[in-house]
Amino acid sequence: PLSKGEQIDYVLECINKYRLIYVEDPLHEEDFEGFRELTEKVGDKCMICGDDIFVTNVERLKKGIDMRAGNTVIIKPNQIGTITDAYEATRLAQKHGYITVFSHRSGETVDGHLAHLAVAFNCPIVKIGVLGGERIAKINEFLRIEEHMGSQASMHKVGVK
Repeated sequence: PLSKGEQIDYVLECINKYRLIYVEDPLHEEDFEGFRELTEKVGDKCMICGDDIFVTNVERLKKGIDMRAGNTVIIKPNQIGTITDAYEATRLAQKHGYITVFSHRSGETVDGHLAHLAVAFNCPIVKIGVLGGERIAKINEFLRIEEHMGSQASMHKVGVK
């Protein structure tokens, strides 16, 4: 196994070598300091996304924000338990400049309700996995939402350089 410093160096090497713009859970879920160090070294050229470190939990997210650990967060309503809790985590992250990535957990249903929540939460990125049954349903629901919104629909621009 790599030490924390070696892992950070390896992730930085991959970001630079392959020009990555998104890295999710690059370090241990309790390593807020490592996330802070990596985020500082990367700057704004890559999204350092926390899923397991934040778990859509406002208290863990506050700690990360205070430490500047990461710059992107996964939002999973069924991970934290309520839509209200997920919304509060989303608003907190967005208020502090974190990019929010709306996602689901494995075993998700075929309906498209998550597409509606992602739009309502104003998340610029949605992570739904490889194409297949329940994922296609979500993509189709985004298309229906765009049709319904007409000229009010807009595409987010994510701020990585």
